[in-house]
Amino acid sequence: MTKRFLLPALFCAGLAVGIFSADLFTIDRAQAAAAETPLSACGPKDQLSPEIGANVGTDARCFEIRMYTADPTRDGVGNFKGGINELHQRFREEEIELFTKHGAEIIGTWQDVERPRTLIWMLAYRDRAHREEVWAAFNADPDWETLRLKYFVPLENPRQVFMMSSTDYSPLK
Repeated sequence: MTKRFLLPALFCAGLAVGIFSADLFTIDRAQAAAAETPLSACGPKDQLSPEIGANVGTDARCFEIRMYTADPTRDGVGNFKGGINELHQRFREEEIELFTKHGAEIIGTWQDVERPRTLIWMLAYRDRAHREEVWAAFNADPDWETLRLKYFVPLENPRQVFMMSSTDYSPLK
């Protein structure tokens, strides 16, 4: 290839790689955003798409399972001082009460026995709108900020969150 064609060819190749890389970056950001975006609805059958609602009860609530894993790489760094035990203490001391105060029902909290740094908990709401109200009130509560700073526990990402509606035959509605 002559020098006259080599520079434009290299420029085009570089441009193509740059565009491809930018597309990959955009895809990665979009996938990350999609992974963090919760489902649009949960709760009673009439609030769900026909495909999802086909097996959901008319009296179903919105259930949320959350899994939090204490980040071991930050243990002892800055204000972080205790990992999973601090996280359990935060829940034990006041976090459960704050969610209850703002309208959520805590179904249960669990220590994951296969991943010792992981706490699992389940909440219930009337429907998706109620869930949004609960979280907005919880996040705006000054007691939450005080508790969060008292028991500062960095969590690994991504945090796992599962939104569910009970089936029409479920014993738990």
